[in-house]
Amino acid sequence: MEAILLVGGQGTRLRPLTISTPKPLLPTAGVPFLAHQLARAHAAGVERIVFATSYRAEMFEAAFGRRAHGVELVYVSEEEPLGTGGAIRNAARALTCGPDDPVLILNGDILSGHDIRAQVELHEKTGAAVTLHLTEVDDPSRFGCVPTDDEGRVTAFLEKTPNPVTNRINAGCYVFRRSAIDAIPADTVVSVERETFPGLIASGAVVMGHVETGYWMDVGTPQAFVRGSCDLVLGRLASPAMPGEPGERLVLDGAVVSPGAVVRGGTTVGRGAVVEAGATVSGSVLLDEVVVAEGATVCDSVLSRGARVGPGAVLEGVVLGDGAVVGPGNELRGGLRVWPGIELPPTAVRFSTDA
Repeated sequence: MEAILLVGGQGTRLRPLTISTPKPLLPTAGVPFLAHQLARAHAAGVERIVFATSYRAEMFEAAFGRRAHGVELVYVSEEEPLGTGGAIRNAARALTCGPDDPVLILNGDILSGHDIRAQVELHEKTGAAVTLHLTEVDDPSRFGCVPTDDEGRVTAFLEKTPNPVTNRINAGCYVFRRSAIDAIPADTVVSVERETFPGLIASGAVVMGHVETGYWMDVGTPQAFVRGSCDLVLGRLASPAMPGEPGERLVLDGAVVSPGAVVRGGTTVGRGAVVEAGATVSGSVLLDEVVVAEGATVCDSVLSRGARVGPGAVLEGVVLGDGAVVGPGNELRGGLRVWPGIELPPTAVRFSTDA
């Protein structure tokens, strides 16, 4: 089976982390985020994946080469953004399968534990043009919802509304019949959600919903990115790409955690990072070469490469860019983001987006 992996987005919601690194390549539980998707796809029977790239396209092949996690990799780039449907159609020129074969479509910002094999089996059993993974959420008003009939056939794609007719939403993993991909106009901006799927339904084509309510998360925001990484470390979602056993923390090669430090909550400590005595790091992601000094507290935060947190500083729900420095005495909370190379001098002032 072949797959297309959509990785062309700029990841603006995750800035400043994505200024230098595409979102799908951000270290997540010790490896690039895509490593988890590649490993799971291989476990589901995928043998060949076409990367649909755009933003910093050259970095993907540099990271994974032509084969990784048991899967052959091919790279196709968009010269101009083509939308989700246009990107799928553009990448399809590198597929080798026949018109009736299934093609798995994965999004590069979704962390999911759903059963891909079961989704493909439903697709082939029903002869569907497309089969979508649908998940159930507590507040569907934040999403467009996807109603189905009693047989699981999708009946509509509805925009966000205060009164959704179902709590089932599009979870971003699709199985297309190859011929349905070929029917998408080439070299054209197309949205599968607004054009392709509604068009197929209107034409009478079979569009099925594979409903599964296991682990699912869109990791496109800093809060969700940190939560997803921590969940992998804690073992709340199994991944064949995890470099180690589940536990309270993942400490990578070359990192130093003082015996007097507390590191917990699924925290990852990157290569060459240092957590000094008396520091507490909980539910966070520390990338390579980060330093958390004595007595500092870091909670629910992501610290990019080479960032430094001074003695006694407090960070809660904060993003530090590459090489950012938080001097002693600072307190940063509430989703604050510090851009790469910015240095906050020692201070007793508290910074918060709630102020």
